[in-house]
Amino acid sequence: MIKTGRTHLMDAMPVTFGQELSGYARQIELGAARINDSLKRLAELPVGGTAVGTGVNTHPEFPGRFAKAMSDLTGHTFREAENHFEAQSSVDAAVEMSGQLKTLSISLIKIANDFRWMNSGPITGLSEIRLPALQPGSSIMPAKVNPVMEESLIMVCTQVIGFDHAIAIAGLSGNFELNVMLPLVAFNLLESIRLLANSIRLWTAKTVTQFTVSAEKTRDLADQNPVLVTALNRLIGYDEAARIAKIAFAEKRSILEVAAEHTDIPREELIRILNPERLTKPGFPDEN
Repeated sequence: MIKTGRTHLMDAMPVTFGQELSGYARQIELGAARINDSLKRLAELPVGGTAVGTGVNTHPEFPGRFAKAMSDLTGHTFREAENHFEAQSSVDAAVEMSGQLKTLSISLIKIANDFRWMNSGPITGLSEIRLPALQPGSSIMPAKVNPVMEESLIMVCTQVIGFDHAIAIAGLSGNFELNVMLPLVAFNLLESIRLLANSIRLWTAKTVTQFTVSAEKTRDLADQNPVLVTALNRLIGYDEAARIAKIAFAEKRSILEVAAEHTDIPREELIRILNPERLTKPGFPDEN
């Protein structure tokens, strides 16, 4: 399904919905990979370092045995901290994990806002997609439906970013052999995970798997897009292409029609070069 791409919120070269969604999917994939990589550092347990990291008044084998018992009980792999002085005086692993949750939140806000833009309208907005109508959107305007799942997700992600800031402050507030702000870190980190997990599941179920595409409308708009003239740059030059685009826009005519009048390129060739679907693929549109 073809649609108009956008840069600076202005019409740009066409893309397919599949290409646009693949970018979102890759953002989420990378976010998950970052979180999973951070788990390796979070799995180091400082237990057994006792007061200052020396392990005084505890059996030398206790930290290792404890980590194994925790692994057996939970099914997750834990291990003794490689350096108890680092592990007790800092919460860097938790700071890192929180940062990755913040990164994922930023990705989700960008994606959710794109969904809101594409759904905007239905008359004066883009109206490229239709989100499910989950609840009445206004107490005063009948039939108005708002993108409530996207707005909810954005609020959750904003809260996670706030939690991350608090965790960062806690991380830099440790003094010498102990960081005393671990309770704040633990609460904020667990709350971030809970909120994100629940919101992502809901958003996936209520929006990602349910929205529909206004395929005919988006294809028609892509066909009328003056920026399609970019495909002629190599044949007629940037300045002439810009002139044709301005004429087409001012006279509300297609690039194909104006280019046929103002260039020597055969109409059949123009139809082939200016095909929006052709312009969603790499390479030079004017080549066979």
